[in-house]
Amino acid sequence: MKGTALVYSSHDRSELIHDHYIVQRALRGESNKRILFLPMSETPQNGSEYERQEFAWGNFRYFFGFYDRFGLEYLPFYWNSGLRGEDVETFWHSLWSSEVVILGGGHSVTGLHRYKELGARFNGEPGKFGRILHERKERGLLTVGFSAGADQLCEHIFRRTYDDYTDTKGFGLVRKSMITLHHDASRNVDLWGAAQRFGDYRVFGVPNDAGLNVDWGVLPSGNIWQIYEFVVDRTWAIPSDQFHIRTRQGARIEHFDPQGRHWAFDNGDHLVRIQSPDGRFDESWMTAGGALLHYGSRQPSRYSSLTEILASH
Repeated sequence: MKGTALVYSSHDRSELIHDHYIVQRALRGESNKRILFLPMSETPQNGSEYERQEFAWGNFRYFFGFYDRFGLEYLPFYWNSGLRGEDVETFWHSLWSSEVVILGGGHSVTGLHRYKELGARFNGEPGKFGRILHERKERGLLTVGFSAGADQLCEHIFRRTYDDYTDTKGFGLVRKSMITLHHDASRNVDLWGAAQRFGDYRVFGVPNDAGLNVDWGVLPSGNIWQIYEFVVDRTWAIPSDQFHIRTRQGARIEHFDPQGRHWAFDNGDHLVRIQSPDGRFDESWMTAGGALLHYGSRQPSRYSSLTEILASH
């Protein structure tokens, strides 16, 4: 599946997520083979606006360096309080054109504010960053969210579930969804509560190392489709890191539906959701271990494939 948004959580640069889903996608680029990394969610440290951003970039740069011989291009763009107009114009161009863009980790609210503030301050358009992300989606380019960045690419950051006052509106590349990152089962009560309160959303708990590869669009009927491909990565085998890699301890991607029922998705599972524009029709189906099930009933579907579901709606 060629997703347009990948939202994930990881301890380090695990192979399945970072090679197969990110680097190889960039290397297949038609216009360029560039990855743009944005550590703008990192907060200042020791009086420096750059220290944490540079550290975050270093944690990705070393991995990307293994692909220099294949022509991979990669660069960061750092936020600072003294950005100039010409810097930001260069940034908008790179954001629009790069084959892959990664929104890095840090503090979700900090990054969300900075991304929106760039458009407001320099172009009088608070939504410019999000608009460009959606233009990327329409052109089939991949936008990745790691940790806080994953939170931001959803409809709302997860803080929305307990904070009615902060701006939590995300960029919506993962439509009608919210996620927790670096998840473990002790936080399932948070997922359960979010599923009850936000019944129109799909909520997921994403552990290290796992993610959602997502795309959505509009069918000829006018109905809106969204497909989630679940990525559970168990490739990071360094013994000293095993405590942090929940997926190597058996963890999967946790989910509660609006009725409070629990499900855990494994690698290669899918969920497809079809909604009418007015929301009156809202049905989902999921694959699990090769079987195609109706989401609401958990019974085998009369459809034979996700493709047939899309074609029938």
